[in-house]
Amino acid sequence: MSQPYDVIVIGAGPAGYQAAIRAAQLGLRTACIDKSIGKDGEPVFGGTCLNWGCIPSKALLDASHKYLDAKEHLGEIGVVVEGVSVDVPRLIARKDEVVKGLTGGVAALFKGNGVDGLPGTGRLLANRQVEYIPHDGESRVLDSGHVILASGSVPMEIPPAPLDGDRIVDSTGALEFSSVPARLGVIGAGVIGLELGSVWNRLGSEVVVLEMLEDFLPMADDRIARDALRILRKQGLDIRLGARVTLAEVQGDAVALTYEDSDGAQGVEVDKLIVAVGRKPYSEGLLSSDCGIVTGERGAIEVDEHCATGLAGVYAVGDAVRGPMLAHKGMEEGIMVAERIAGFKPLVNYDTIPNVIYTHPEIAWVGRTEQELKAEGVACNVGSFPFAASGRALAANDAEGMVKIVADAESDRILGVHVLGPQASELIAQAVIAMEFDASAEDLGLTMFAHPTLSEAVHEAALGVAGHAIHMVNRKKRG
Repeated sequence: MSQPYDVIVIGAGPAGYQAAIRAAQLGLRTACIDKSIGKDGEPVFGGTCLNWGCIPSKALLDASHKYLDAKEHLGEIGVVVEGVSVDVPRLIARKDEVVKGLTGGVAALFKGNGVDGLPGTGRLLANRQVEYIPHDGESRVLDSGHVILASGSVPMEIPPAPLDGDRIVDSTGALEFSSVPARLGVIGAGVIGLELGSVWNRLGSEVVVLEMLEDFLPMADDRIARDALRILRKQGLDIRLGARVTLAEVQGDAVALTYEDSDGAQGVEVDKLIVAVGRKPYSEGLLSSDCGIVTGERGAIEVDEHCATGLAGVYAVGDAVRGPMLAHKGMEEGIMVAERIAGFKPLVNYDTIPNVIYTHPEIAWVGRTEQELKAEGVACNVGSFPFAASGRALAANDAEGMVKIVADAESDRILGVHVLGPQASELIAQAVIAMEFDASAEDLGLTMFAHPTLSEAVHEAALGVAGHAIHMVNRKKRG
C-alpha cells in the first residue's frame, strides 16, 4: 500500500488547485485529482475558470472591445483606422493560446510545490478514503488524513431550450463560434449572459437577451442597474425583461424562440441561442452512498463557516458549497481550509466578496446596497461621483458611469461600494481593502489619491458621503 496523503483535493479549479498548493507549501503531502480534458484531448488542470469560463471569456471580451474601439471610437480621439475587420478563427485560437499557457502554469506550480497532480476521476469513500480512477489506468484507493472537495459547478439547463451543441449552446459552446452569428439569442441577463452577449454584439451580431425577471440585475444597486441597462441597450443589446422562454426549436438553420411577457405570447428567430441561466454545483460521481456527506436541495455540499462538512477531516469549497459562485471566493476558501488543516485559524470574510460583470463599462460592487439597508431599517448616508466629472476618464474618452458609496449614518463605516465605469473591476479592490479594515467614508476621504486617475472617483464619492465632494455640487449642508 502506498504512503497515505495528508491532503487529497478532488477538483483542480481555482478553489482546488490553490488549496492543494497551499497545503503543500505548509509541508503536507498533497494530491489533487481532476478529470478535465482540454480541446487537444489531453488532461488539464484549472477547472472551468481557466478552461471554459473566466479566462477564455475575458480574452474574447478584451479582443472584441478593442475591435469595436478601432471600428467606431478611435476616430473620436483623432486616431483613424480604416478597413478594420475581425478574424473569428484567430480570436478563438488566441483565446485557446491564453488558456493553454495558464493551465500549463497550474501543472508547473503543482510540480514546483510538490503536489501530485493526478489526472482522472476522484470519489470520496467512507473513512476519508478516495477512489482514484486514472484516465488510462485501473482504479485504486488512496488513504488520506484530510479530503477537500472542490468539484465546482456546471451550466444549468432548462427544458424549453434543450442544448444541441450547435444551434443551442451553453456558455462553453458560446466561446467556440467559428463565425459571427447574424442574429444571436441569449436566455438570461445575468453575468454570463451579459458578457457573452456583449462579445458577439461588439463583433456584429444582432443580439436579443431574454430575461425572465422583471428587474434588471436585482442583486446590484438600483441606480447602477438602471444606468447599466440604459448603456447596454444603447450599445445595441436588445434586453427584454419579464420574458419567460417557453420553447426553443431548431428549424433548419435557425432557432425559433417563443416567450411570454406582459403582452402575452411572443416570438423571435435567431441563428444561434446561448442558454445562460446560471450554474449549479457539480457532484456527479463525487460521493459514494456511504461516505456520510450531506447535500442540500440544489446539490450543494453542506458546510459550516470554515467549510467543514459534518464528516471529520472532510471539507468542501468553491462552487460546490453555499455562497456566490465566484472563483476568488473559492480561492480564499481553499487557502483557508489548507491553513486550518495545518493548524492555523484563518477566516474568510464573506461580507467583503467583490462581484464583477465584465461588460463595458464594467459593473462591480462589494457589500450592501442602499435598497437592502433601507429595507432593513438601517439609516445610511450616500455619496456618489460620476465619471463624467473625472479628468482621467474624460481624457480617455471613457466617462460613462459612476461610483457610489453607502455608509452607516451613525458610525460612518462603509457598508457598500458600487461602481459602473471604466476599470471597475480594479477600482473595487480599493473598496474591499477599505471595508476589510472597517474604514469609514471619512477615512477614505482623508486618503490621498494620485491625480489624474480613475480612482479619484472613489475618493470623491467618499467625500460626498458627508457632502464634501470638491468636483461636483454638493446637495448636503457643508460642515
